[in-house]
Amino acid sequence: MADPFEVRMRFTSQLQHLSASSSSATKAANYALRHSEYADDLHSCILEQLERNNMNLRANIMYFLPALCDAAKTGLANGGLASEAGVYVRMVERDILRIIDLVAPDDGSGAANVKVVRKVLQALMGRGVLQSQTVRELEELMQGRDNLPGASSPVHESQHSTHHHTPQGQAAVRGTPQNAGHHGYGSGAIRLDKRQIEQRIEEDRERHKRAREGIWAIPQQRGGSLAEDAEFDKVWENGSDVDSDDYRMAEEEAEERRKHLEYDDY
Repeated sequence: MADPFEVRMRFTSQLQHLSASSSSATKAANYALRHSEYADDLHSCILEQLERNNMNLRANIMYFLPALCDAAKTGLANGGLASEAGVYVRMVERDILRIIDLVAPDDGSGAANVKVVRKVLQALMGRGVLQSQTVRELEELMQGRDNLPGASSPVHESQHSTHHHTPQGQAAVRGTPQNAGHHGYGSGAIRLDKRQIEQRIEEDRERHKRAREGIWAIPQQRGGSLAEDAEFDKVWENGSDVDSDDYRMAEEEAEERRKHLEYDDY
């Protein structure tokens, strides 16, 4: 049996190195599955890293959760791994509210992660980890969290900067608050490190690229044979019947190929 401290340290390191690459999430998920006897410990590692790290890594850990649940469900379905693997799914379901509060806090500091949370919630619902009613309630709870802290201050001030009439009937406007002079969002605005911003942009670009690559893919049924190709069936159904125009085009293409072959012989 592996040393519990070493397992914890290695898993923590893998969480800290998560990125937009799907291989990093798969690697960490498989590691957690191999050591499912320490599921409680490893789940606590996830919560600790969410508490201690920046918003970019919190987003990466959030994206990691569906991969972890997939690995746990696959392990249980194959029957070759310990039954403790399913505890990961149960713990994610149990602590999902706490996870959301860490990834996208209600103070607005994780406004950039709100979309990430919504995507992952939909993914977990599609995998049967969360019920649709639970997801709806969580999304209602997150309303307003994508607003930066203090972002409403200028509007708030403009609403209250009413014109006060002087005795001569002239209007005097309240002065602009000092804390809104340099930061458009007031004193509570978040200052993001430039390197973190660039890293987040690059990771989002990589995820969008992978999403575009797989957008047309149709999932193959588990255990299905080549004779049951869902993607081929869809193309076949959407294709039109062969008619005289198709035969004419085929003859024209064959004639062009014949001419090119004759030209190459010279």
